[in-house]
Amino acid sequence: MSVRAPRAITVRPLTPQDLDRVCEIDALHTGVAKPDYWRGVFADFLDPERHRGGKVGLATMAGDELAGYLLGEVRAFEFGSPPCGWVFSVGVAPEFDRSGHASTLLDEALRLFREEGVTTVRTMVLRDDIPVLSFFRARGFTGGAFYQLERRLDGGES
Repeated sequence: MSVRAPRAITVRPLTPQDLDRVCEIDALHTGVAKPDYWRGVFADFLDPERHRGGKVGLATMAGDELAGYLLGEVRAFEFGSPPCGWVFSVGVAPEFDRSGHASTLLDEALRLFREEGVTTVRTMVLRDDIPVLSFFRARGFTGGAFYQLERRLDGGES
């Protein structure tokens, strides 16, 4: 039996060269390949002409391999909310699950959000995604001041 030895985790900003690996990790978790979506996200976050402050795009590395990523941004004033950080995507390659990559990414994102002057960070998680809910709850996230509401337009149930 072969056991993968733990490697040191390093964090760095996402780069355009990370696009394919982020697409791959996301598809492994969601079951859907979304290269056009990710190209748009990378353009918004990494193109200096489109990029604006308050954006967080991070990668963790295990040696020279991208093991995980996190994207977030400071959003302000929707629905009467003061500026706050939003984590909208975090993913870790399955071979690096439970090895500290997601926690390392979140810790660095929280540090960067603090530097932006925000005091609250939010995210949304599917209510039946127990592993992700457990991760965020273990990291101190609780139900917030807002309820997320939705209405289906195709006649289905939410």
